[in-house]
Amino acid sequence: MSDDRPVALDEYPVHQAPLSMKHHVSGDRNVYDRCIFHVFDHEGRALLIAGLGVYPNTGVVDAYATLRTGDRLHAVRASDALGDDRMDLSVGPLRITVDAPLRRLTLHCAPDPDDPEGLSFDLTWTGDFPAVWEPHHTQRRGDRLTLEGRRFVQAGHATGTIRAGGEEFAVTAGEWTGTRDRSWGVRPLPGEEPGRADEFRPEGFHWLWIPMRFEDRFLMVIAQEDADGYRTLNEALLVRNGRRDTQLGWPRTEITYRPGTRDPERAVVHLADPAGKPLEIGVEILASSPLAVGAGYPPATDWQHGSWQGRNWTDRRVYDLSDPTAHPMAAYGVTDHAARFTLDGHTGYGIFEHGSFGRHDPSGFADFTATAR
Repeated sequence: MSDDRPVALDEYPVHQAPLSMKHHVSGDRNVYDRCIFHVFDHEGRALLIAGLGVYPNTGVVDAYATLRTGDRLHAVRASDALGDDRMDLSVGPLRITVDAPLRRLTLHCAPDPDDPEGLSFDLTWTGDFPAVWEPHHTQRRGDRLTLEGRRFVQAGHATGTIRAGGEEFAVTAGEWTGTRDRSWGVRPLPGEEPGRADEFRPEGFHWLWIPMRFEDRFLMVIAQEDADGYRTLNEALLVRNGRRDTQLGWPRTEITYRPGTRDPERAVVHLADPAGKPLEIGVEILASSPLAVGAGYPPATDWQHGSWQGRNWTDRRVYDLSDPTAHPMAAYGVTDHAARFTLDGHTGYGIFEHGSFGRHDPSGFADFTATAR
């Protein structure tokens, strides 16, 4: 008897193809559907990053959480076989509950019974502004489509408790900010043979993803550039409750890097309102968390999203980030920076997500070994 039976979601009129909701319309092994949350305080003491992903064509579901406090990065990762209930967003000790779609979610990480000082949390994440679409994102290597993603982003706040390393953080509205990103489509998973597409490996890649939450407005800036500065993704949007979104032109960013690295210390984002009036946003980095350490983003060497780890796999560990040479691959992955932003006398908070690898002419980086002077 076949076990390919209808699933609970098939009861609802949500189908986009003549298939069960259990199956994706594409047979590409790299199909994914996942989310990421950022929760951080306004003083730079703690930066929590958490997410969950589903990979329908490899049969994997996984989740992770990392907490940066000082030079310590507490990490929890879990992976399992993907089940039929796609509304059950839990893996091992990690769980996300959608309490009110696009408005309120619960984030939970159960404590480790063998380590009372391990990472755990109970948080309510609440959106303060409507979720907005990011640009449709595609990438190719030669003729091969390697990435096609659809995303929305949202800014809000969180309340609850985070525990790790003998500390307990009371997460309160007004003193902590929350951002999140929700995406799905096709994105490279580990383990695939590159084929001829590997001949078209880019000389450089420069990426900025900057959600900024102010008290009365939310700004979203995205820029992706090739080695010569040619922009392949671009967005600058102002969101205010009850008003139509406002486009803010072609974002230009001046980044001051720490000498000998590509780690930003501060930045200025230049925008313009529809009338052409310049808008200048100051960026101050508060705390940083490299996504290749603990969070499973490429080029992580110990675990990456979508990789089969067997059933009921859970891994907990603490990384020491005081010595950058202990994590050499982190420099070749994206880093999420909790940041303070200033605009026209107003102060906001958000994420300055940055990655710059290989040649990038506008920044003066000649190759993969180049760093700031």
